[in-house]
Amino acid sequence: MRTGVAILSLVSVLIPAASTQFTLADVYVGNDFFNGWSWQTINDPTNGRVNYVSQGVARGMNLSYATDTKFFMRADDYNIVPPNTRGRNSVRILSNKAYGDSLAVLDLQHMPEGCSTWPAFWSLSQKGPWPAGGEIDIIEGVNMDTQNLMSLHTSPGCTMPQQRLETGTVTSTNCDANVNYNQGCGVQDAAGSFGVPFNARGGGWYAMARTQQDGIRVWFWPRDSPDVPLAVRAPVPGLFPTIMPDPTWGAPVAAFPIGPYCDYAAHFDAHQFVFDLTFCGDLAGNVYTSTGCSGSCVDFVNNNPQAFTNAYWEVNSLRIYTATETPYPPIV
Repeated sequence: MRTGVAILSLVSVLIPAASTQFTLADVYVGNDFFNGWSWQTINDPTNGRVNYVSQGVARGMNLSYATDTKFFMRADDYNIVPPNTRGRNSVRILSNKAYGDSLAVLDLQHMPEGCSTWPAFWSLSQKGPWPAGGEIDIIEGVNMDTQNLMSLHTSPGCTMPQQRLETGTVTSTNCDANVNYNQGCGVQDAAGSFGVPFNARGGGWYAMARTQQDGIRVWFWPRDSPDVPLAVRAPVPGLFPTIMPDPTWGAPVAAFPIGPYCDYAAHFDAHQFVFDLTFCGDLAGNVYTSTGCSGSCVDFVNNNPQAFTNAYWEVNSLRIYTATETPYPPIV
């Protein structure tokens, strides 16, 4: 009897109870970011050597700019940073809208790279206060990393099973932000999903789906992959008014199933999205010499503006779809 229960438990982790169809809600391309997002000028919560600037300052310094088809955010790569300032000028933006059950598809051409950099694309609870309502890290890495890390950070009482249907490698299973210095529950992708090799391939697509029924899942397809779903690669609204992760998407890189080990409603509510680029800080600074860099992280940030020429985001588009449940046919 115990064996049967164990099998059923494993099946419930590997096979979601429902599939979900998503309808396009918002598209952010080029100048849409200037109208639909806010430039945050807060002190960096992760203690980075960074000075987040307003939209006006960012546009005046050419740290945020757009074309009809592209949106760019970058670090200052011209100026020495005086020791008595917050840090190197950079950008952190927050979506004005928050989304519940949804699918976000990011077409990204280039992400910040190089020693001291800590770029991330993620979402967090609009209601908060953090970590209440949850955090979902879709893109994150530091310094010369080549592997993307996807993580959840939550209030207490959320853990993940070690075995799941995903292609990434589990790095941690306790999502509680109060445990192990806010490591969260993470899954690491293969080499080439982050940093220099990601950019050398012309970027790619990240998709994050979150629903009560299917949990939280993240996919990644590099630009040169033959397996990119057509609705992701060429999302023509007339052809694809809706989108649904189906078997052609393959297994996600990271799967965070929801169940008795992590109650969805208790840990995740409507989220706003964030792009940011900080330097050094709690993560990039602490692992600076073990992730391909040498010397002092802070000194590097202060005194080497030319090293930040490739520390920029180049976003082709971000599409947000909202969810409509579509149950699977009954098993007979």
